[in-house]
Amino acid sequence: MKSMGASLLFACLLLLACLMPIIGRAGELNLATLSCDKYENEILPSMGPPQNTTPPQNSNAAKNPDSINTVMWLFGFSVAHLGEHVMYGDALTSFGFALDAECKNNPSTSLLEAVTIIRPKRDKPMDLTTLNCATFESRHVELTRTDPESADTIMMWLFGFSVGQSGSHLFDASALTHFASALQTRCTQHPDDSLFDALAAVNKPPPKH
Repeated sequence: MKSMGASLLFACLLLLACLMPIIGRAGELNLATLSCDKYENEILPSMGPPQNTTPPQNSNAAKNPDSINTVMWLFGFSVAHLGEHVMYGDALTSFGFALDAECKNNPSTSLLEAVTIIRPKRDKPMDLTTLNCATFESRHVELTRTDPESADTIMMWLFGFSVGQSGSHLFDASALTHFASALQTRCTQHPDDSLFDALAAVNKPPPKH
C-alpha cells in the first residue's frame, strides 16, 4: 500500500502541470449539472494551486480538498459508475489528461458524462472484492503514520468510488470525515468483509433537494 501511495502522489504531481482544482470552497458539486465548458472556463481559472502541506486531522481539510484529492475523487467515482471494482494504481495521470481533453473537445457535455466516457490506462489493478477490511485497515493505519498525504489521497479515491457505487453524482467534500469514520467502523466490526462490500455498506442514499 505504501508503494502504491507513493506512485499515486508522483502521478498527481505530474498531472498538476495541466490540471487545476475542479471544486472550490463552496461545498457540494453536482456532476450532472456542471458542464465541461463551465468546468474548463470558470471553475478551473478561478482556483489556485493545491496546498503543499497536509492539514492536521480534524481540520477543515475535508471541506476544502486540493486538486490532487478532487481528481482522485472523480477517478474513484468514474470507476464505480462504470460498474468496475478495481483501483488502478498508476492511472491517475491518464485519467486527468483524458478528462481535460474530453471537456475541451465537448464543452457542452456534463462533467458526469465526461467522466463516464473516458477510459484511462488500466495499470496495476487492485481488486476491491479480494482485499478484506482487516488487511486494508492495517495498511491504511500504517500509511497514515508514515505518509499521511498518500493515505488521504487513497481515502479520497475510495470516497469517490463509494458515491459512484451508491448511484449519486454529488460531491460533498464536507462528508469525507464522516465517510472515513464510517468505513473504519465497518471494517472494525466486519474485518472479514471485502473492501468492496464495506464501501457498499457505508453508502447512504443522497438527500433529496
